[in-house]
Amino acid sequence: MKVPVAFATYDTAGKVVDAVGGAQPWDVAFLAIDPQRAQTIAFTPPYVIIEGAYMVPASSPITQNDQVDRLGVRIAVGRNTAYDLYLSRHLKHAERVFAPTSAAALDVFRQDHTDVVASVRQPLEAYARDHADVRILPGRFMAIEQAVASPAGRPEVQAYLSRFVEEMKASGFVADALEKSGQHDATVAPKAERP
Repeated sequence: MKVPVAFATYDTAGKVVDAVGGAQPWDVAFLAIDPQRAQTIAFTPPYVIIEGAYMVPASSPITQNDQVDRLGVRIAVGRNTAYDLYLSRHLKHAERVFAPTSAAALDVFRQDHTDVVASVRQPLEAYARDHADVRILPGRFMAIEQAVASPAGRPEVQAYLSRFVEEMKASGFVADALEKSGQHDATVAPKAERP
């Protein structure tokens, strides 16, 4: 596009969302698609799908994802993450215990002895490999669709980015990037019906 690029970093997805329309706005970001975020952000079709998973103490009576949403169950979760937003819409009985970031949710899980921690599967698996006193529940409680985002109200930008994402999936670029970065549990999202 032959325009200068400047990078802005944020330590949580929630802060990226909060920056829309703020003093330091961004033009393009990489975020999980979520209906609440879609109020101010336009998303391309997803380019990759990752799993949201639960981890519990090894001694926990909870063995399946559908056993988590019960009265008295406390779930450590990073505030305003894709899985936090998902849980806020779907939980009827369990209580979320917030941490400022996904990484900090593991600390809350350990220090506050919550029943469950919710996060992306890969970091949970890495943690579980080194800690025999925890286990990850089988399957996933949600699919997290990662997409390219832009502030809402810019239809030409969104159309361009959507075409670009579909080209990168079709060319093998996304699959190659996942392989090179060792993200073997993430999958390339299927072709969108209408890019």
